[in-house]
Amino acid sequence: MYYCYHNGQFTPSAETQLNVMDLGVLRGYSLFDYFRTYNKIPFQWDAYWQRFENSAKWLQIPIPLAKEEVYNIVLQLVEKSNQPDIAIRLVLTGGNTLDGISSSEPNFFVIAEKITAITEDEVQKGIKVLTHEYVRDIPEIKTTDYKHLLYLQSELKKQNAKDVLFVKDGIISELSRSNVFVFKGNMLITPKENILKGITRKTILEIAQKQYEIVERNITLEELLTADEVFTTSTTKKVLTISQIDNHILSEGIGENTKQLLSAFEKITQTDC
Repeated sequence: MYYCYHNGQFTPSAETQLNVMDLGVLRGYSLFDYFRTYNKIPFQWDAYWQRFENSAKWLQIPIPLAKEEVYNIVLQLVEKSNQPDIAIRLVLTGGNTLDGISSSEPNFFVIAEKITAITEDEVQKGIKVLTHEYVRDIPEIKTTDYKHLLYLQSELKKQNAKDVLFVKDGIISELSRSNVFVFKGNMLITPKENILKGITRKTILEIAQKQYEIVERNITLEELLTADEVFTTSTTKKVLTISQIDNHILSEGIGENTKQLLSAFEKITQTDC
């Protein structure tokens, strides 16, 4: 069973309640962050908390608890879940409202979840993604607005695709929940603008700079389709090959450079906890 913390109490997630007059429900005024544990220890906690704080400051929603208090709650959720490892979702909303626009205090949830892991088949063969003309609103922060992924779910299933790749005027930015990288020879290139700068993205850049030339700049869709290797990074995807974009086959599976980065990242998850 997975639990949720809210207002000083731990309750089963399925039984935790949110007031229908919450601004997150009525106005979409809410943010979140998401990370996981390795060996029951929150992975890169400092970086994820900093990003959560930045999102909250940008939306001007005060976090009701201090960093140390939240970390203690996370550890309690880990123990209550009684699982080898779990995912943690921090959710902060605008709070309950009487006039539909203002509230006295936010609602803050710390939710334990099952990790949605990628399969070994996906690791080796890569995934298919569909292009979608869009750039996220305020891409630098993690709001709960994922409508462009959700309303495309039926099309993704129809085409056996795993995610959407956002493109605007021929320039790519990111997948709905992860960052994008391309290899061209010994050069590793990743978008710099109109993206959420993921924690896994940051880690991969730190790993890769020891061996590859790193370039952060705009990438055209045409350039992406002719790259040597293309992969995406996130908390759950880790380092995952993109082998097909729409009807374009990019590769038959994971490339050697991508494989090396994945191996190096997995070593960090076992030693940096």
